[in-house]
This record gives sequence, structure tokens and C-alpha cells, in this order.
Amino acid sequence: MNPSQLQLPKPCSKRIFFFTLVLFFSLYYILTTIRTITISSSSQDPHHHHPPLQEPSMHHHSSLQEPSISHYSSPPEPSANQPSPPSSSLSYFPLCPKNFTNYLPCHDPSTARQYSIERHYRRERHCPDLSHEKKLRCLVPKPSGYKTPFHWPESRNYAWFKNVPFKKLAEFKKTQNWVRLEGDRFVFPGGGTSFPGGVKDYVDVIMKVLPLASGSIRTVLDVGCGVASFGAFLLNHNILTMSIAPRDIHEAQVQFALERGLPAMLGVLSTYKLPYPSKSFDMVHCSRCLVNWTAYDGLYLMEVDRVLRPGGYWVLSGPPVTSMVKAKNQKRSLQKEMEKLNDVFRRLCWEKIAERYPVVIWRKPSNHLQCIKRLKALKFPGRCSSGDPNAAWYKEMEPCITPLLNVNDTHIRVLRNWPERLNHVPERHGVTISRFKADTNLWQRIVVYYDTKLKFLSNGKYRNIMDMNSGLGGFAAALIKYPMWVMNVVPFDLKPNTLGVVFDRGLIGTYMNWCEAFSTYPRTYDLIHANGLFSLYLDKCDIVDILLEMQRILRPEGAVIIRDGFDVLMKVKAITNQMRWNALCVKYEAEFRPNMSIVVQALQPLLRSSGTATAPHRQA
Repeated sequence: MNPSQLQLPKPCSKRIFFFTLVLFFSLYYILTTIRTITISSSSQDPHHHHPPLQEPSMHHHSSLQEPSISHYSSPPEPSANQPSPPSSSLSYFPLCPKNFTNYLPCHDPSTARQYSIERHYRRERHCPDLSHEKKLRCLVPKPSGYKTPFHWPESRNYAWFKNVPFKKLAEFKKTQNWVRLEGDRFVFPGGGTSFPGGVKDYVDVIMKVLPLASGSIRTVLDVGCGVASFGAFLLNHNILTMSIAPRDIHEAQVQFALERGLPAMLGVLSTYKLPYPSKSFDMVHCSRCLVNWTAYDGLYLMEVDRVLRPGGYWVLSGPPVTSMVKAKNQKRSLQKEMEKLNDVFRRLCWEKIAERYPVVIWRKPSNHLQCIKRLKALKFPGRCSSGDPNAAWYKEMEPCITPLLNVNDTHIRVLRNWPERLNHVPERHGVTISRFKADTNLWQRIVVYYDTKLKFLSNGKYRNIMDMNSGLGGFAAALIKYPMWVMNVVPFDLKPNTLGVVFDRGLIGTYMNWCEAFSTYPRTYDLIHANGLFSLYLDKCDIVDILLEMQRILRPEGAVIIRDGFDVLMKVKAITNQMRWNALCVKYEAEFRPNMSIVVQALQPLLRSSGTATAPHRQA
């Protein structure tokens, strides 16, 4: 759904109640069913009692009770002689067993062992079979003792142990100051493998070479991010960092990052391209990220080259960067590895611009004019000649160089510095000025409505925001004044592909297929926004599974806003009722255009695991 077609909701009006005196019962039923929905566990009808949440005893996913709801059928038309059925007749989704508390459907360690370890393929996304019989349909519970996370900016430094109950990282990285366990909470002192004394001095070395405070570097990719202390510090310079790491022996490092209120997602350089468009990041960083950069003829560096902007920077610390205290034999080995690395960069036409321990910095060229002859003389790698370089969802990495425009430096389209680039019309994606401005203005008005009428954007509770169908990034742009960050998601098969626009505005995001689970841990987002998403997926997969995935990644007491058509919202509301999401405010405005008038806000119930049910092996 094009957000520019939407009309801004108006405040709730008392006149609706007067209309009920003269309207038929059927019309009254419709109006009270399709107004804007707000769902909360704390405001339940005292006369309405849900059956207690029970943890099912089960031996296979298919044995879970499954509510009988089909999104393909239209909701029945109510009449005066057919009142709505009582809520007690609803079939509720059961609570998942307690060993599903940290369930990662597409990064499940219990199934990863069946995949090859070659090129870390085991750590790629491997989602469950989409067949109906094998779907997990239950509500993922919170862990015992879960507490409301610290609010930003306090969350940058602290997290409750019960929320992320993993001690291994604190034990393994104790001397490197990644994270410490002190009583009932984790403390993040800002250290890292390459900067155990603190990230500030480390960034100061980089700042002597790169203009981090100028606004020219806005989007950064941190590969093998640890607990994202590097990205946390870059926020001081208005730099937004996408921190990625796989689920590996370090255990839950991405979950730590998100619990701190920092942008992060599960990701690995392995077989498939990273889920970002070409020319997305101003800088890519690796601090002892355990990637063999020279393996497979430099394939992983070719992928970095694809997502790095023309003129962008690549910062490396850790091996093969040598230390003055290394033994001679170690130095000799590392120097040979550095020579291999430099050879790959020569083939990529990159230039080394600085080598200051503990970092080495290279720069990608702004065009290939200066090295066309060299590229033609080299048999490998060649320039990528087929396919869309922006297509990256389950696309295998290619051993080739993503071509750049063959234009002189004086004619290169340079992005504006931050914050000017946020509202500057991107030039490389075919977006018209009128469409861009209309979209930007509309979302600014909608966000004002959200804040003034729904009253939750300014309360400090929400830090991690997910926009499931972000379009041009207008919703995220309108939130820029709030202490939030937004994961802008663009469905991978959406035409036109707008994720490049999002990145060119200085925002971050990823491709996604919402028929699958997102690459994140449970309870990692405070607010989920879905504009026209369910209409988009009605004929692709069951929207029940999309809503259950939203429940998995939403924090307890988190919020959901859904904008969609009337028929679609009726189906969504029926499912959320079965998830025990309770409506606080449901509003319909008659002057809205049909099928473009619904806003849904939801607060999910506080779920906790209980019982001793058995289930397929999952991480505890």
C-alpha cells in the first residue's frame, strides 16, 4: 500500500456515541469493531476472564493446539439477529514450552548441525519447513525473572541478567572488558578484543584519519560486532551502525547489543550475500571479526566492496595487523597474510590510506576509470556483468567486482552530509521529487498524530523500532527527533525496490521475506510498525504466522501499530484476540477512504514460562 494514498487519522470524537441511538445494531457492530486498535495486558475488562495460559505437553510442533482461523475467508457479516460470539468461545494460542524462551527459528542450533561447516554455511539462515504440519504455533514466553529493560540511554551501559541469562560471554571476554556480570545485571564497560582499555581511545585513532564528526560518514557496517560497543560509541558522532554477528560460541552477542538499545541483527559472511543493497554503507569495520578475508580468492572482500559506497572506507584491526610486541616468527607470518590482503585490494582497486596500530584503513575508489586497464589485464576477478547488484535475498556471493559508474570525479553524485541527506531526494533510485516530498510530509503528520493521540512516542519506553514495510523510510525519518532507531525492512520481492532509498537517506534496514522468521532473538523490539504489510502477504503465506513472529520479537509491554484495509484488519483482529492481545481503543473514521483507514496499536501480554513440558530440543 502506498502511504501517500493514506489520509491522516483524526482524534477520537464523542459524536460516534450519539450515532448509536439511531443506527442499526449491525452498523453499530461494525463501527465498534474497526476503529483504531490498542492492545494491552494491563487494561483488561474486569468481567472478562481469559483461560489461564498453559504450557502444552507435546512431542512435536503439530501437537500444539492451533486456533481455527483462516485468513483467506472474509469475516462473516454480522446482523442484528446474529450477535458476535462471546470471547469465551475463542480458541487461544497456547504458551510455548519453557525451552523455547530463546527460540531462533532460522538460526536454530538444534538443526544447524545437519548443515555443512564449509564456509560457515551452518551459520547461515536455515528456516523451518513452511508446510502447515511443521509450523510452530504457540506464544514464545519470557524467561523467569524477566524485568523491563533499562531505558535509553541507561541501557547502553546496563542490562538485566534475567533478560539475557548467558554468562559465557562475560567469562570468556573478562580480560577484554566486553561485558561484566555484577549482581543481577550486566555492565558494559566499552571494551573489545582490539580495545580492552575502552573504545574511546580506539576510535580516536580512527578519527585521526577519517572525518567521523563531519557528517560524511553516517551508515556503518560492523562485522563480528561483539556486544556492539563500537557502534554505541559512534552514536556520539551521529553515526548509525548496523552490527552483525552469527550465533556462535560467543553466545547471544547480538541479543546483548539489542538489549542495550543498539541496532544489530544475526548475520554472517558465508555463502549468501548480505541482505543489503549495493552501495549502502559509508564505512565497514572489522575488529578481530574472525573472517578469513583472503579465503576463496577474496570473495568476502568482494561482498564488502558491493555494499560499500564509492569512496567509502574499510577499517581493519586484529590479524594480520601486526603489533610491535609480536615475536619475529609471528610477525613474519602476519606480514605474509597482509601481503595477500594487499593483493586482493589491488585487484579491487582499493587504496591503503593509513596504517596506524591497531588499525589499517583502505578506501574504495569513487569510479573505475583509473583502473580499467588493470581490471582488463587481470583474468580474475572480472567485473560483474549480469544480474541486479541490489538483489541480495538468498543470492549467492559472486567472485566479481560490482561495477561503478565510468564518470569523472567531478560528475559523481555525492550524497549530502548528515543530517541534510535525510530529506534530500536520492538520485540513483528513480524516485520523483513529488513522490518523495509527499511521502515525507505524510509520515511527519502521521507521527504527530501517533504522538499526540496515542501518547507513547515521547514516554521514553520505546527504543528499538521495527518498520516491517518501510517503503521510502518516511516513518523512520519522521521519528528522527525521538531517542529511537528504526530497522527499516523492505520485502525482498517488492517492486520497486526502495531499500537503497532508505540507506541513501542515512537510515539502515534489511531485506526480508515475512513468510519466514526475522534474524533476531525474541523480545528485541519495543515497537513494531506494519503499514500495508498484511495486504501484501495475504496470498503468499498465512498471516497467522506473521503475527506469531511479531509476538516472538516483541518485548513484553511493547507496542504494535498496524495500518491496513478494513477486511484485512478484521482478520488480523480475530487472530490477535486469540493471542490474548486486548483492544484498548478501536476507532473508525467515516471520512477515510475505504480499505485505507485502520490503525492498530497493541501491547502484548506478559508471558512467562511454566511447567515441565517436553518438546523438540531447543536452546534453553
